[in-house]
Amino acid sequence: MDEIVKRVSDVAGIDADLARRAIEIILELVRDNGPEDKVQELFAKLPGVDMAPGEGSRGGGILGALGSLGGAMGAMGALNRLTEAGLSMREVQTVGREVVAYSREQAGDELVGEIVASIPGLSQFV
Repeated sequence: MDEIVKRVSDVAGIDADLARRAIEIILELVRDNGPEDKVQELFAKLPGVDMAPGEGSRGGGILGALGSLGGAMGAMGALNRLTEAGLSMREVQTVGREVVAYSREQAGDELVGEIVASIPGLSQFV
């Protein structure tokens, strides 16, 4: 996880804590709204991301610690959370693009493309 946090922090020009929080929000969106089998495959290929079951959520590890907010929040809910965390719209798009680019590097274009296409509204932010 440290690699993607540093990358997002550097590219977006934000501190590492904010980068980590933004990445967590995006991964929660994917976890809660993407096709479970494909999300598990993706997360298995992302260093430091653990999909083990956690209390009250589909994910564990870094994601499970945050708890599940439910799939109803969708992309707009994630956008609200990202801006509430302190990101501008430009930074939201930069972070989203970097997370998707990193995911594509780790897991391949096809898998990531299928997940992004399956989550309504996500493609507008990445």
